[in-house]
Amino acid sequence: MGNERETLRDFLDFHRGTLAVKCEGLSDDDLRRQSMPPSTLSLLGLVRHMAEVERTWFRRVINGEKDLPFVWSAKGDYQEAYDASTANRAEAFEAWQAEVEHARRIEREAESLDVTSYFARWDEEVSLRFVMHHLIHEYARHNGHADFLREGIDGTVGV
Repeated sequence: MGNERETLRDFLDFHRGTLAVKCEGLSDDDLRRQSMPPSTLSLLGLVRHMAEVERTWFRRVINGEKDLPFVWSAKGDYQEAYDASTANRAEAFEAWQAEVEHARRIEREAESLDVTSYFARWDEEVSLRFVMHHLIHEYARHNGHADFLREGIDGTVGV
């Protein structure tokens, strides 16, 4: 393990990679499958949601791109990303990977973890350190969902 920043970066990338692994080898139909009724959640919905999360926290908040639209919602609703009924792997993963690359660039260019920016939704200043911790938590929580979704699709468990 390295310093704090390298450790946060490594944990965040581990969780990003875990979500990708949960989706490996599945067809678009499998990725759209809502395999844990009554939940309407799908693996593809999670990927789309995490693209929005990365976009919001790194680009809108830390990088100050306030007018950047949502990827899948004209009205700024995070929940719309979960609806993957007409989505496909290519568009979802392309958007997610693009947002991850933006996030990595923004994090690396930031002077320190103490860089702050205003998050209007909470009416608070947040630091890059907070954002990285928050995304680790967000991925970890959703990777738990991904575990169950993948098991419901084909019985695959583990990372």
